[in-house]
Amino acid sequence: MCGIFGVLCAGDERVDSEFARSLVVSLLRFSETRGREAAGLAVHNGKSIEVLKQAGSVTQFLRSPRFREILDRTLAGYETRRRGGGGFSLAITGHSRLVTNGTQSNDDNNQPVITHGTVLIHNGIVVNDRTLAARYPELDPQSEVDSEVLAALLRKKLDEKGDLVAAARETFAEIEGSASISMLFDHLECLLLATNTGSLFRLVNERGTVLAFASERFILQRLVDSEGFTARVGPCELRQIQAGTALAVSLSDLELHAFSLSVEAPAGALNGRLAPDGTHVAIIDHTPRAERLRRCKQCILPETYPFMDFDAQGICRYCRNWRKIVPKGVEALRQAVEPYRSKDGSPDVIVAFSGGRDSSYGLHYVKKVLGMNPVAFTYDWGMVTDLARRNQARVCGKLGVEHILRSADIVRKRRYVRKNVEAWLKKPDLGMVTLFTAGDKEFYAFARRLRQETGIKLVVFCTGNMIEDTPYKTGLCGIREDDHGMTLTGLSFRNELALLWYYARNYLRNPGYLNESLRDTLNAYYQTFVVKDDFLYLFHYLEWREEAVRRAKEYAKPRWPSIREYAQLVGFNCEEALQIINSAPKLY
Repeated sequence: MCGIFGVLCAGDERVDSEFARSLVVSLLRFSETRGREAAGLAVHNGKSIEVLKQAGSVTQFLRSPRFREILDRTLAGYETRRRGGGGFSLAITGHSRLVTNGTQSNDDNNQPVITHGTVLIHNGIVVNDRTLAARYPELDPQSEVDSEVLAALLRKKLDEKGDLVAAARETFAEIEGSASISMLFDHLECLLLATNTGSLFRLVNERGTVLAFASERFILQRLVDSEGFTARVGPCELRQIQAGTALAVSLSDLELHAFSLSVEAPAGALNGRLAPDGTHVAIIDHTPRAERLRRCKQCILPETYPFMDFDAQGICRYCRNWRKIVPKGVEALRQAVEPYRSKDGSPDVIVAFSGGRDSSYGLHYVKKVLGMNPVAFTYDWGMVTDLARRNQARVCGKLGVEHILRSADIVRKRRYVRKNVEAWLKKPDLGMVTLFTAGDKEFYAFARRLRQETGIKLVVFCTGNMIEDTPYKTGLCGIREDDHGMTLTGLSFRNELALLWYYARNYLRNPGYLNESLRDTLNAYYQTFVVKDDFLYLFHYLEWREEAVRRAKEYAKPRWPSIREYAQLVGFNCEEALQIINSAPKLY
């Protein structure tokens, strides 16, 4: 199972900040054998509890600039207090995760868990967490991980009892499964260590100035045996925290208070210094999250958007340079389609139909509002989902519309995507992500071919609405996009050349892209940017729906089931890919 560990130092003159750093890093490395899916750290400095966690191994976590920043700041404060001869101890606790409940791709499931004014690190599995959440609705878990319910329940009982001993006992009496925990509180100068399995060991020096703990005796023994440890720390006692027992540690002087977790054991409250006294410290989560990004006050574009800046009022450059969009209007749309309208009820328009919201609405509009006789057209290049196909069946059946499908060699197309994903993961570059969808661009060619096959001259696309501008696609390639009339085929010659040069550079930097998909990719570039079109874009005429804007925040969240379905279809390891992505340097 997972590894939990920690280091507490109380101003020992022999344990300076650099030695304390080596203890933390060593325990992180030694604990990695117990889990490599995620890693995290919580630091209590007396004024706040700072938390950082990320998917991926401890090795990747140690390379994180944010980890080094937090540790540097914490240790600098510790050194100042140590030289001053007193003050709050250094208290750092961490986690290496072996996934049980909740995937590590979503950092809400990783540890330390933050909930209800507590920071918890948990090794084990609470098997009745959903039952407890139903019994106590006020726990309100926000993640999939069972540890959140454990932490919230203990804090609830602590608030009710005002007694950490009673709260811990009652909590462990209600949970089913295994739990060894390290827990910090926003209103107690105390670290709680508790276990119902005995998978927790602690190491204390004779001077009572250093305490370390870990999930295995062997991990602490490796620490003791490391070079220079005994010379700095002195003789130590290494012992197991027995199953069914707990240890409360004062963060000011490392005074220890051991107690039984049995509800039948004699009552024994902690001394007054470890009881809530009305003071609180802030819990600061430094884990990168999209919801914390600075956003434009008007359009909600984030600070990571290419070429982004904000004025003093928080308005972004895109809003400052925005030109009011005026759709051509319904009357202009009717005039545009009128020359193509059939007189005898025969098909008179081809509507590109993906099965998504826009094209489903568009097909309805062409049939029911414009009163035309459409033929729906879908190009299945291997990534049309079952949900999209079912939507297509529903809509075409309801409207009585013929549906023409053109299918690629799906196995081959998915293989192309997989090879490009695997190449991209070797050297991630956001601008190259568009390579994964190069295979669908043949839909332009098939739309042109259908004109010839059916004799229907009008082709309607329901993409490219007038407010769905996407300069980020070229912006991530370092290109400032010229006006292209909201169509890919309208990209300027200058932008086309710059894009071609960008792709060429990345192909040279990453030979993995030079695979069997190259011809397919070149054809996508040709069909998209070289061959010009005269298609009709429905939403260049119609007002965009307000509901789409309202849902922007909801849709900004990762859709984990869709991501995993994509990985399954293409055939690559989703969790491995997400680990690489999550450990890549952040723009925020």
